[in-house]
Amino acid sequence: MPRFVIEREIPGAGNLSQEELAEIAQTSNEAVASLGVPYTWVNSYVTDDKIYCVHEAEDAETILEHARRGGFPANNVSAVANEFGPQTAATAAPR
Repeated sequence: MPRFVIEREIPGAGNLSQEELAEIAQTSNEAVASLGVPYTWVNSYVTDDKIYCVHEAEDAETILEHARRGGFPANNVSAVANEFGPQTAATAAPR
């Protein structure tokens, strides 16, 4: 399933308490369940004034519908073109 990175501008996001994040997670889970289509929330990262989320869905329109149902901003939705990490170096040709 395609993967997307969602940028959510939320002033003061870095000050959200664990309880507030749990409430946001519950709202997100409810929005996912209401969609009735394959959808996976992979993870989210909180910075001072933004939350970056990684979700899997068939298309960006479904990502935006999740945001609408959850009452979340979705200021930028980008399809992931590729992924890599430290383990990727093992597949490189020797120097």
